[in-house]
Amino acid sequence: MSDPINTSQLGATVRSGGVAAGAAQRLGGVALSDLTACDREPIHIPGSIQPHGLLLVAAAINLVVFGGAGDVEGRLAADWLGRTLADLLDQDVRARLDAAPDSTTIVLNQVDRMGQTFDATAHRSEGWIVVELEPASPRVMSAADALSALDISATLFERAAGLRELCAQAAVAFRRLTGFDRVMVYRFLDDDAGVVLAEDRDPMLPSFLNHHFPASDIPKQARALYVRNRVRIIPDVTYEPAPLRSASNDLSALDMSDVALRSVSPIHLQYLRNMGVAASASISIVRDGVLWGLIACHNQTPRRLRSDVRLACQALASSLSRQIRAKQEAEHYRERIRLRSLEDAAMAEFNGGESLNTFFASTGEKLCSMLAATGFAAVQGDDLHLSGVCPDPEAVRELAIWVQGRIALEPFSAHNLAALHPPAQAYQDRASGVLATTMSTDQSTVLMWFRPEELEEVNWAGNPHKAVDADPEAVLTPRASFETWSQAIRGRAQPWRLLEIESANRLMRNVFEARQNRRMRELNRKLTATLNDNEQLLRQKDYLLKEVDHRTQNSLQLVSAFLGLQAKTESDGALTRHLEEAQRRVSAVALVHRRLYSDERAETVDLSRYLADLCTELKSSMGGAWANEITTHLAPIIVSADEAVHVGLILTELVINANKYAYAGAPGPISITLEQHGSRFRLIVADNGQGKSGTRQGFGSRMLAAMVQQLSGTFEEASNAPGLRVAVTAPIK
Repeated sequence: MSDPINTSQLGATVRSGGVAAGAAQRLGGVALSDLTACDREPIHIPGSIQPHGLLLVAAAINLVVFGGAGDVEGRLAADWLGRTLADLLDQDVRARLDAAPDSTTIVLNQVDRMGQTFDATAHRSEGWIVVELEPASPRVMSAADALSALDISATLFERAAGLRELCAQAAVAFRRLTGFDRVMVYRFLDDDAGVVLAEDRDPMLPSFLNHHFPASDIPKQARALYVRNRVRIIPDVTYEPAPLRSASNDLSALDMSDVALRSVSPIHLQYLRNMGVAASASISIVRDGVLWGLIACHNQTPRRLRSDVRLACQALASSLSRQIRAKQEAEHYRERIRLRSLEDAAMAEFNGGESLNTFFASTGEKLCSMLAATGFAAVQGDDLHLSGVCPDPEAVRELAIWVQGRIALEPFSAHNLAALHPPAQAYQDRASGVLATTMSTDQSTVLMWFRPEELEEVNWAGNPHKAVDADPEAVLTPRASFETWSQAIRGRAQPWRLLEIESANRLMRNVFEARQNRRMRELNRKLTATLNDNEQLLRQKDYLLKEVDHRTQNSLQLVSAFLGLQAKTESDGALTRHLEEAQRRVSAVALVHRRLYSDERAETVDLSRYLADLCTELKSSMGGAWANEITTHLAPIIVSADEAVHVGLILTELVINANKYAYAGAPGPISITLEQHGSRFRLIVADNGQGKSGTRQGFGSRMLAAMVQQLSGTFEEASNAPGLRVAVTAPIK
């Protein structure tokens, strides 16, 4: 339960009597023996300020002051209530606010009153304007001095070889800039606990270097305020809070998140007094909008931090944040390159054809080294491969089954396996840490890397386990001792880094893809051989088809020639006409057959192209007078060769009929149309001749009906006014 606090007072709290009873009242009866109450303390609405400055609260609509805090009467104006901010501060505050409509904090001109000069800052807060006034320092760094100091520090930051050296340089730079007795660089860990990475101090003070602090020492709302307010100072921890006052409004709910003068939790102040700290300052290290750590400053005597120094600290912290990001990204890049190189070296030994057991047997030690593991195991069905220091085979098999139930799309990792899987306590000296991933094979394959427990000595600034007293009515108070307290931690291995987890997952994918690629190559080889065989069969089939076509064409020509000779020798006119009719139909069949088998692909046919070529030959066979009389409108439709033969015969029969009967043997217009309607086609042959007469059906009509029936189609005749219109509709096969 504290205000944003810095690392020197961080640590677990203990119960003792006789402090901060007022804090319990201010929290409205919250049970202070509950450590989680710290996360509920409303530190952003303390209802008071530190008395070295003044606070004015005005209505946003008219800027009339109706409340304040501090010795406003003695240091600013006796009749301050009810006056406007412009009148009290001798400047156009409204213009400054309107010039920065989106800003929460606006810097105003300095204010001179009653022989004292104040630095003034305005804040927007839920319909109110809050102005804080702090005594201005008579001595201010020049812009040249400030920029020079920042440039020197930034250069030293850039030259630092690593993160530890960078933090050490930062501690020296911030102590030189602030003049405080002790300056520490504190980093938050993944579980929100923290550790002091570097410090620069008066040799007479105790060291907190490498000391750890539990996450509960800095509540969630305090960490949020550290991101919002980058510099926080307490010039004198023995101050008496100056409460907010108002003649007409209740200011107990005034949000003072952006106010630097905001009063501090009494628990926090007691921490500092117990440590012998008289003044404190905290500068946030924010990386990508997230609180990475703090610069914590302590002094043994009261000490203010000038406004120009605070601005320099904020700028230097931004420079430090950028260098931290650069150093960490460079480290990650080097580690990523190392892992990729080791992955490539391992995959170079895997050609995809060998068994996984053979691969793991030859690369197991390399895989261990790649992820800084001491053991590696691969479980595939009943097969098991172990490299390095691993649990017993049966334990590995049992663990493989357990981790499979926890692996979804991402690998499973743990650095305290026994806490998640109690049987692992029996082999935590070999596998306190495990990283596992699975691969889909004929039998599911589980890859596991192991790390042994690392006995870790953690130094705490006080005992982190002495959090509460047995007395449930006791009031939570700050600890009185900050002496180093060491703790030996067992059952935990070195945590797996994200880059290592990604590398394990990537290796699994690469092995899987290599095996799949080899299988694909083998399938492609077999498929190519099959295709070659099929091509040979097709060539043989094509040869046979052409041979059959040649023989068929010869036979049809012989039949046609015989019919022609027979017609010339007959004296019976009716018999001669029948023989000539038969000759034309045999010639039509030969024409349809020749057009079909001239195509390279005999299985399927573009019906429009096929009929167009057929019509060209029909016009040629009918004589030059018909060349300009036959018109076509053919839509492209792919049909089977068998269906094309039937459609060609039907078209030939319809054209022959039109040639014979429509215009009494004379030339005349004939229109041929091919359309597609969904999964059906329609062939239309129309003329402008004398139309159909009579109902007698001859050989041609019966043949047409039979061919249409074989297509599962319909045959319709209608008047074309004048002439005859015949439509054949059938499904596309």
